[in-house]
Amino acid sequence: MTNTLPDTAPRRPGIAIVAPGGYAPDEAAFRLALARLEGTGWLVHNYYDPARKHQRFGGSDSDRAGQLHAAARDPDVDIIMALRGGYGMSRLLPMLDYELLAASGKRLVGHSDVTALQLALFATTGAPSFAGPMVCDDFTRPEPSRYAMQSLTDCLRGPCHRVSWQGNDSSALDVSGRLWGGNLAMVVHLLGTPYLPQVDGGILFVEDINEHPYRVERMLLQLLHAGVLARQRALVLGDFSGYRLGEYDNGYSFSSMLAYLRKVLPLPVATGLPFGHIPEKATLVVGSQGRLQVSDIETNISMTDYSQLPMLPDGMF
Repeated sequence: MTNTLPDTAPRRPGIAIVAPGGYAPDEAAFRLALARLEGTGWLVHNYYDPARKHQRFGGSDSDRAGQLHAAARDPDVDIIMALRGGYGMSRLLPMLDYELLAASGKRLVGHSDVTALQLALFATTGAPSFAGPMVCDDFTRPEPSRYAMQSLTDCLRGPCHRVSWQGNDSSALDVSGRLWGGNLAMVVHLLGTPYLPQVDGGILFVEDINEHPYRVERMLLQLLHAGVLARQRALVLGDFSGYRLGEYDNGYSFSSMLAYLRKVLPLPVATGLPFGHIPEKATLVVGSQGRLQVSDIETNISMTDYSQLPMLPDGMF
């Protein structure tokens, strides 16, 4: 007779890779990223098939929606991470089962175009998600950012998370409210749709890439005229880089645009948030209870009231 002892080994956390937007431009780098995740202890469930890419997308619309739904149904998945942004999420918004995604308890991670999914999920179900790294380019770089990896780990592990930075040029501030936002173009894109959360007394954070200051100003003024900004307690600006000023701008820079906005917006504007299309990005919880504190010494956002992953050890990213 053979006695079989119960398996007491801890379950490896599972991470699902999905492509709700674009495809991986470098398949070798993508495979390297998967190997990195597996090498640090993740059980990787890859729902993205490079052979199924369609035009500029990581698959047909139905295929990409199916990846999200399949990942949500997988009992061995703890985190659903987007392959990349680009464009494509907008096509999927009417096709998604938000109740399934919310009830699954999976932690949805991504930024950029994924903002549309995160805000739609919050608007329809109240479920939080994680604005943070994606496979491309955060895990395909030769050396992934230690700051970004640690911030993601700390945030997912919970039960609270704090992001701090220096160099803010705004006045002293201490406000609390629901933390929400993401990519500015995507936030504005959702105006007038059922996919934009109706947040009162919130803290809105935004970032963008390759947007000239006048376009950033125009989008923020659109949020102002739509009544969104008047209902928030603060606006926090992340990284806005990749644009190029020209001779015609005649002194109209990001700083001059910001000075104008501070005169006309009905809420305080904090700057310097380490979040956006940059390697050194913090992870933020969309839909969490947030607190923004600004002082002469530092600025910080603290987050509570979200679903954590306490089993997550250091070194998994």
